[in-house]
Amino acid sequence: MFNATNICFAHVAYQMQARYALRNAGIASSEARSFDAMKAALATADVLVVSGLWRNELLDAAPNLRFIQSIGAGTDQFDKAALAVRGIRLASAAGVNANAVAEHAMALILALARRLPEARDNQAKKHWRGMIGDIAAREDELGGKTLLIVGMGRIGGKLARLGKAFDMQVIGVRANPGAGLNGADEMHGTADVPDLLPRADFVALTCPLTPETTGLINAAGFAAMQSSAYLVNCARGRVVDEAALVVALQTGQIAGAAIDVVYDEPLDAASPLWTLPNAFVTPHTGGETRKYEDNVLDILLENLDRLRTDMKLVNQVVPPS
Repeated sequence: MFNATNICFAHVAYQMQARYALRNAGIASSEARSFDAMKAALATADVLVVSGLWRNELLDAAPNLRFIQSIGAGTDQFDKAALAVRGIRLASAAGVNANAVAEHAMALILALARRLPEARDNQAKKHWRGMIGDIAAREDELGGKTLLIVGMGRIGGKLARLGKAFDMQVIGVRANPGAGLNGADEMHGTADVPDLLPRADFVALTCPLTPETTGLINAAGFAAMQSSAYLVNCARGRVVDEAALVVALQTGQIAGAAIDVVYDEPLDAASPLWTLPNAFVTPHTGGETRKYEDNVLDILLENLDRLRTDMKLVNQVVPPS
């Protein structure tokens, strides 16, 4: 049983504490916008709500810490074994942005099919593009196209249903294909990805970063894709071999890519991805909406209630679910 007394909300931009204050939860809180401010707050905090600012060496500066609520769905930044040794519980915010990321992935698919990045570039140049005689160079329709979704959890399942609404054929990939179709027309395991890539018009990544998915889409994968196919990455940058992606775009192995995540963020100014005409980059904003803070707080407050009665947490990561 654990009763929280002091919560530290640590994020460089999100308005977590301001939104928390509206809940009148009765637990003292502080806000940290930098690593140093968070480290200072951890001298007294017993609950930490954090994502990107976390560093594992902070454990030595957090004598009272008993619970970490991740602001994001990913928890690969946390040393889970070290947390377990110290009796610190960890929960993710998995599902908090499922609708937002799926909608963002669908928006990227539509942007690629309808050539919206090019239209925006032409607008900036005050260039009215004429009609195109070359059929292959025109905007396209999604109906009848094949969408391969790698990662069929809550985000992938929502994206599958969106794809079906556009009359697409949806192939799903998940670690446990026996867990159900989740909106897809067919389901496969991760090992089947190389054989599935040639079938896809769009390859959408919505999977977690694991040893099995790290570098999953590599040079061999791009070589297997259709030259008319597109890659959409709303998972993690390291699911894709970024150097191989650049080569695939430069040489026309694939038609284009829309990516919300990159190998190292922020994207280096020298990266060719900034200027390649067939690359469309958004700055890891797929999950950001006006509801994000409140969605995380819903999970946090439920977990604080569960900690009081020593129940399993929502999205519990440490101790292992």
